[in-house]
Amino acid sequence: MINAPLPIKSQSESHLRDIFSKLMDVPSLVKEQNCILKASWLDTPLGPMIAISDDKSLHFLDFLDGRRLEREIKRLKQKRVSMIIPGRTHAIHSIETELQLYFSGKLQQFTTPLFLLGSVFQKNVWAELKKIPYGETRSYLGIAKAIHHPLAFRAVARANSLNPVAIVIPCHRVINHNGHLGGYAGGLHRKEWLIHHEVNYPKTNVLPMR
Repeated sequence: MINAPLPIKSQSESHLRDIFSKLMDVPSLVKEQNCILKASWLDTPLGPMIAISDDKSLHFLDFLDGRRLEREIKRLKQKRVSMIIPGRTHAIHSIETELQLYFSGKLQQFTTPLFLLGSVFQKNVWAELKKIPYGETRSYLGIAKAIHHPLAFRAVARANSLNPVAIVIPCHRVINHNGHLGGYAGGLHRKEWLIHHEVNYPKTNVLPMR
């Protein structure tokens, strides 16, 4: 049973803006052979998020005070041989609009294109997460069975924790088999809030204008 969540507490905005700035590369040092990704600060009811994309697809979305943030952005740069600079793209505009609709209870399914880096197993887990209906939850064991690896629930939990696109790939909808919340990279207070939000908002799906 999910109780009404407590108000979200976050670090100061000035501290989070320092974090955002430190994650960025210096535009003047960008070389022609580098893949260039752009990053933008997005305000949400759960605190600021960072969105990273190329011109077409969203690569990363997470809370700026997340404990895995620096490690995952470093991994993204290495995998894509990329540099990340402040900026806006079509994909970032798209996800910002969709997040606003989601938090207002008017969007259940995201359509912003994604570019996902991960193993075949991780991508299978993330694809299964996207099948969990809005307002429902599944267990780590249930996801393991759904991808035909019934003994791999711990590996499922690991893949869940490495989800690169928070909320859009709804890893917050996965809980322990006993009904407890389990873990969440963005903090259990946010996981509880998101589940409560989806269960209690009217289930209307209004897609943003393109």
